[in-house]
Amino acid sequence: MTETKPIPQHVAIIMDGNGRWAKQRGKERYEGHIAGVESVRAVVRASVRNGVKWLTLYAFSTENWGRPTAEVDAIMELFCKTVMGEAAELRDQGVRVKIMGERGRFSEKVRGMIDYIEQTTAIAERMTLVLAFNYSSRREIVLGVRDIARRVAQGELSAEAIDEQVIAESLMTRSMPDPDMIIRTSGECRLSNFLLWQASYAEFYFPEVLWPDFTEEEFDRALEVYARRDRRYGLVTSEPSK
Repeated sequence: MTETKPIPQHVAIIMDGNGRWAKQRGKERYEGHIAGVESVRAVVRASVRNGVKWLTLYAFSTENWGRPTAEVDAIMELFCKTVMGEAAELRDQGVRVKIMGERGRFSEKVRGMIDYIEQTTAIAERMTLVLAFNYSSRREIVLGVRDIARRVAQGELSAEAIDEQVIAESLMTRSMPDPDMIIRTSGECRLSNFLLWQASYAEFYFPEVLWPDFTEEEFDRALEVYARRDRRYGLVTSEPSK
């Protein structure tokens, strides 16, 4: 990417296709998740190199608890192992890690790993990597509405004062910019309960490649596509004067 091309401040990715990647190779589903870790490393490197400031990865949805117990357990163990292996390197790359989602359902071990990686990388300032872990956008909105209702009931906020900013500040993403670009790998074209409020004006990109095959070059290609988009936010681009 050249310096003259627009770079998205915030890229969000739905990492889809681990299971299909494994099936195509006659492997177990969890082996696809293991292979997908290298793609996480790749997009982190590419994001830092290109100057992306926020990278959000949809790592585990609330719906994913419905998968076979063995697969869920393998994902949790992989998360813990990856945290221990990657935290220091992420910090050294200047990457701060934040976990977005409800933590109460996780085991004590997983919650400990969440605390560990957030604390280890807290001083990093080059880029923020957000892992959406046990995250549901609808649940996020419900919790935000409940908080607003509580504030109204306690007289802290009037109903007339509720606007888009109040709602945005009640969400888990309150400290983050909205995503400029959302990528979903594997060719599927849906959001799957991911950043529904925040995606209002995001650019979407749906490459056919499965997540474990998503490389730095694939990420660079996505940014090239983004650079060619005309983001008007509902407005009309002014015609150049003749």
